[in-house]
Amino acid sequence: MERPTGITILAVLSFIGAGLSALGACAMFFLGAAGMAAAAGGRGMGGMFAALGAFAGVAFLILAVIYVVNGIGLWKLLGWGRLLTIVLLALSMIFGILNLFRNLAPFHIGLIIWQLIWLAIYAWILTYMFKPHVKQAFGQ
Repeated sequence: MERPTGITILAVLSFIGAGLSALGACAMFFLGAAGMAAAAGGRGMGGMFAALGAFAGVAFLILAVIYVVNGIGLWKLLGWGRLLTIVLLALSMIFGILNLFRNLAPFHIGLIIWQLIWLAIYAWILTYMFKPHVKQAFGQ
C-alpha cells in the first residue's frame, strides 16, 4: 500500500525536528564551552553554564535521535513508528495540558491561546493516526 500523504508529512516534520534538535544541541554545547572558558578565566557563573550546556546538549541530542527514529518508522510504515508517534503525541498532550494550567495562574492569554492551538494540533494528529486507512498502511 502507498504511504498516506499525512504520514509523509509527519515523517518529514520529524526529520526537520531532528535537524533543529541537533542545531539546538550544538548551541547548548557552545554555551557549555563558553562557560568552561569563563570558569577558566575565574568568573563565577562559568561552571554552572558549562554544566547546563553539557546537560542540555545531551538532552537535545537524545531528542534528535528520537525524532530520527520516529521519522524512519513513519517513512517505512513500520508498526512501531505509528506506536512511537502515538506515545510521543500523548506525552506532548500531557505536558501541554500541564503548561496550560501553569499559564492559567498568571493568566497570560497569549500563552493560553498558543497552548490551546498546539493541543488542538496534537489531538488532530492523534485522531489521524487512528484512521482506518492509516492503520491499514501500517499493516494493522
